[in-house]
Amino acid sequence: MMYDHIHYDLTDHVATITLNNPEKLNAFGPAMEAELRTALEVAGNDANVRVIILTGAGKGFCVGADMSALQEISDANLSGLETGSAQVEGIEENYSHRFTYILATPKPIIAAINGPMAGVGLSIAAYCDFRYMVDNAKLSTSFSRRGLVAEHGMSWLLPRLVGPMNALDLLLTGRAMSSLEAERLGLVRTLTAENFMADVRRIASDLATYSSPRSTAIIKRQVYDGLFQQLGEATASALAEEIKSFSSEDFKEGISHFIEKRPPDFTGR
Repeated sequence: MMYDHIHYDLTDHVATITLNNPEKLNAFGPAMEAELRTALEVAGNDANVRVIILTGAGKGFCVGADMSALQEISDANLSGLETGSAQVEGIEENYSHRFTYILATPKPIIAAINGPMAGVGLSIAAYCDFRYMVDNAKLSTSFSRRGLVAEHGMSWLLPRLVGPMNALDLLLTGRAMSSLEAERLGLVRTLTAENFMADVRRIASDLATYSSPRSTAIIKRQVYDGLFQQLGEATASALAEEIKSFSSEDFKEGISHFIEKRPPDFTGR
C-alpha cells in the first residue's frame, strides 16, 4: 500500500510506521491521521507483524496538530472529530473512539519518541504500549495554552499512567517537560540519542523473537480490558484464556524450546 504522509516498513516481523512531515516536526493533520489508522489496521491484521514501532521522520516525533488546519476549524467540519460507534456496546465501545482504537491493536506498539512531542502527538504516544524517548527532548500537552481542553481521553488515561496530580500538572500548566522528568513520572523510558532507533529496534526484535505472538495479543487485551472490569471478571476471563492456551501451538513450542534449550519458533497459533 502506498502512503503520502507516513512511511511503512516491515522487516523481521517488526513494522515501523514513520510520521512523515519532517519540515513541520510531523505536525498532525487529517490526511496523516487517516493513513496512520490504516497502517495500524494493516499491521494489526498481518500475521507476519509481531511488533509495531511508531516514530517520526527527522528531528521530532509529533509536535501536535498542524496549526494551519486548526485555523480553519468551524462548526461545519467538527463532525469528523468524533469517531465512536453507537453500534458497539460494552467494553468494545471504549475502543471505538478517535485514537482509543490503538489500545485494541493486537500487537505491541512501541512509540519511539525521537524528538519533541506535544498535544495530539503526546496523546497518540500515550495510547501506545511502550514509550521510549530520546533523553534530550521535551514534551507538552499544550491544550490549556491553546484554549482547548484535555483532548482524546487524556483526562482518563494520563491519571492512570502518572497519577492525578502529575496528570493535572501536565494538563493545566501545558509546560514543557524534559524526557528525564517524564521518565521519573513513569510516562516514558529514556534512551540516549546515540543509537536511539537501533536500541528501540533491538527491544522490538526481542519481543518479536522471544514472546509468543498469540500470548502477547491476549495479554495486551487482558490488561486494557481489565481497566473496565471488576476483579472477578478479569479472573474469570483469564481462566478461560488459560484453558484455551493449553491446546495452542505456541504453548507446546514454549515448553519444547525451554526443555531443549534453544530459541523459540513461535507460529502465533
